[in-house]
Amino acid sequence: MKPNKVKRTLKEGGTVIGTMTFEFCTPGIARLSAEAGAEFIMYDMEHTGWSVETVRDLIATTNADHIEPFVRVPATQYHFIARVLDVGARGVMVPMISDAQQTEVIVQSGKYPPIGQRGAAFQIAHDHFAEGSVVGKIDHANTEGLLIAQIENRPGLENVDRIAAVEGIDVLWIGGFDLSNFLGIPAQFDHPEFTAALDRVVDACERHGKAAGYLVNTIEEGTEMLRRGFRCIAYGGDLWLYRRALAEGIEGLRTSVWRR
Repeated sequence: MKPNKVKRTLKEGGTVIGTMTFEFCTPGIARLSAEAGAEFIMYDMEHTGWSVETVRDLIATTNADHIEPFVRVPATQYHFIARVLDVGARGVMVPMISDAQQTEVIVQSGKYPPIGQRGAAFQIAHDHFAEGSVVGKIDHANTEGLLIAQIENRPGLENVDRIAAVEGIDVLWIGGFDLSNFLGIPAQFDHPEFTAALDRVVDACERHGKAAGYLVNTIEEGTEMLRRGFRCIAYGGDLWLYRRALAEGIEGLRTSVWRR
């Protein structure tokens, strides 16, 4: 049973940088991300239509010695949270969290008793099909599993201090597009109301010993979020990174042709 390096780093006040995956359902995506230096990879179920079976295969090809496999589930429901943990996810992100009661559902679904109500199954994917102490496995899962609540609507922002106070939650992650949409300022990420929301979430995290998380698409954006106090950063998603790198290469080659 391996320690969750991302959770340990965040708990010690450090910063982690990973990436998200939405499109490339391939056995090499985690290894490519690890070789690039990512500390975690977030497999998305909310916007991709990927099933638990798809995520199970992706996690099976993710070596936790090199990169931590996380999953964003579609909703705050036990059967999503507990199942992705059972197939080997080392962290779970849950979208559209609006209040502390909903946040408690994440903890209850993601932790074994006496902390939560996660149903028990052992010698399956999450414990590498291995024999061993059930008590030890429970303690390890409860200690090492990373739970992330997404703040991306107005009620979540208004209740952010109560959400951050929930024991068992490790990260509050802002969904930038959704939060700006629900604030009535779609994609206006430099709007004073949006930047005030960023600071409000970071402040709540700092008060309650949690980390603030955010998805960035450029180095400049990431640098700004780190300056603001975000400590869990996802750099881009597979499809956007691929398109951007390909576009830059093709444009560069076309420019070279025109200059001949």
